[in-house]
Amino acid sequence: MRWLARKMRQDIWDEAIEGPLGDIEAAARIRAICDSASAIAAQAGERQRYERAARVAMEVAMKMSDDLMRDDAVRRIVNLCMKADDLKTAQILSRAIQAGWIREAVQRDHPTLSQEAPARA
Repeated sequence: MRWLARKMRQDIWDEAIEGPLGDIEAAARIRAICDSASAIAAQAGERQRYERAARVAMEVAMKMSDDLMRDDAVRRIVNLCMKADDLKTAQILSRAIQAGWIREAVQRDHPTLSQEAPARA
């Protein structure tokens, strides 16, 4: 009964990467992943899909050699994390941004990231 069989939707972050990516291709892939995952980030039942998307985007970003392009890619991932209310990951990633003006833009867009985490007793 083919009409009952559902095709599993493949997300962009689940697609295989053919060979090494250059920085421009990596930035475009991260942009596409973040744009696609932002629609599911805030949905309660989609947490696993969001986490897979964020993980793949971070893996691609780590392989980028251009510092400025990597910082911009990390900014996009931080925005995705904030949309998913994943403050811990967003704080860790925001600290990895080296370019001052990108870090300032992230802090301006997400003021909660500039606050230090409360100390545990």
